[in-house]
Amino acid sequence: QVQLVESGGGLVQPGGSLRLSCAASGFTFSSYAMFWYRQGPGKQRELVAQISSGGTTNYLDSVKGRFTISRDNAKNTVYLQMNSLKPEDTAVYYCYKFGSWGQGTQVIVSA
Repeated sequence: QVQLVESGGGLVQPGGSLRLSCAASGFTFSSYAMFWYRQGPGKQRELVAQISSGGTTNYLDSVKGRFTISRDNAKNTVYLQMNSLKPEDTAVYYCYKFGSWGQGTQVIVSA
């Protein structure tokens, strides 16, 4: 069965960086687009970044220039490098593959 396991969240000060990882199993990882979503306190879940099977990327406007999504097909892992973090980036971040969600990893940006 499909499994998506996120890691790398934590508490960071404004302006800091974190790298999230999502280890995937149970499907042919290289054939699928992968997505990072987030859900902040009291907010709806939103799409943050996506990467196609061929490596094409797209980002939420508010994270463009600060976040980078990438994938390593040899490791069946998708990453989200987050730089210049802001308090409004505080959220639970979820990895998604069509039809399957990870459990999420908490990111808190606070001084």
